[in-house]
Amino acid sequence: MDSRLSMIDVGKVDSARLETLPYEYITVSNFIRDEWKDKLIETYPKLKAAGSFPLTTVTCSREFKQLIDEMNSGAFRRAIASKFSVDLEGKPTMFTVRGKCRSKDGQVHTDSESKIITVLLYMNPSWENQGGRLRVLNSNNIEDIKTEIPPDVGTLLVFKRSDRSYHGHLPFEGPRKVIQMNWVTHQKFVDQEQKRHRFSALFKMFSSY
Repeated sequence: MDSRLSMIDVGKVDSARLETLPYEYITVSNFIRDEWKDKLIETYPKLKAAGSFPLTTVTCSREFKQLIDEMNSGAFRRAIASKFSVDLEGKPTMFTVRGKCRSKDGQVHTDSESKIITVLLYMNPSWENQGGRLRVLNSNNIEDIKTEIPPDVGTLLVFKRSDRSYHGHLPFEGPRKVIQMNWVTHQKFVDQEQKRHRFSALFKMFSSY
């Protein structure tokens, strides 16, 4: 796609500083181009319940589908692979979306071993609340902070999964929109996770009525 027409600025991944402690990660502000921010917030999938939803379980607008396609493009894959010195060629991707946060969400974890790279793209207006700001952590202690990231629209966090990739946030309850993308080791993991999330999504949708 012509970069002048794209929603995301992959070049910002190339110029981002790769942090190596406590694990490998990058943060990018304004990864979504300014002219697309309001439209993408407006057309973000309408989710009636908290938790993660696979894209196959939600209604996606034309604009949102374009955003996902650009994130799933070869250009973005190559930029991430180069930045983290990891081979992502042929590796499956998995997308989930969140729209609401519960007070129990955000507990400290490292992500499962089947995940190679985790991408979090935030889709909220300016964020004033102290809760809900993702923390890159030095340990499994929520107060042992390396950096804290407000979930403002267009803010991107990408990290390489490891046994030390602790992250989480202080409790928050309310709207909190985020796209999670993962490159994973095998397609069977995608299939398992999608099946699990679909069942969970159906339960959440029914229980929200």
